[in-house]
Amino acid sequence: MTKVHPKLPNTCEESLCDSKAAAVLTVWKKSLLFNCDGFTVYNSNGDLVFRVDNYMNSSKDNIVLMDAYGLPLLSIRRKKLSLGDCWMVYDGETQRDPIFTARKNVSIMTNRRSLAWVSTKKTLLYEIEGSFGQRSCKILDERRNKKKAAEIKRKEAMVGGVAFGKDVFKLIVESEMEPHVAMAFTIILDQMFRSY
Repeated sequence: MTKVHPKLPNTCEESLCDSKAAAVLTVWKKSLLFNCDGFTVYNSNGDLVFRVDNYMNSSKDNIVLMDAYGLPLLSIRRKKLSLGDCWMVYDGETQRDPIFTARKNVSIMTNRRSLAWVSTKKTLLYEIEGSFGQRSCKILDERRNKKKAAEIKRKEAMVGGVAFGKDVFKLIVESEMEPHVAMAFTIILDQMFRSY
């Protein structure tokens, strides 16, 4: 049987950020808990790195990204009463001073490949391009001349080239970006472009 998280050579090890190599994470859109909606994220060694567990009847407007031990890393909240789809990301479980804000591209006049923009109060940090539905997105760092900071790709089995489907995909995070921040972008994209 094909594994969701096979061991891959030449990828960033357990700490995810010790070297200049990109961290290759396997994202599974499935919670480890029964009757929950969420994500389970593994590193290249098959170790649990991040998780998101939202109970089915709870609000999808407040999501907590946790480490493998269940400690909150980031809180992701939908901004109420905003034009367009806007999400704010906070450190841990705090609710003041967001680290950054992500806005869905709703303009037909701008770049059609652009899905969302991530910014602080007045500074544009990242642009996300591609198609989340096809699991083909690039997170581009606006401060580094649109250099690729992370990428979402479809995952294929090591043997036979069988695709896993849309619930299992790769998140490739370059060394310049923190993996938990890239995972927060992935969660936000899932909320913005989810099919109900």
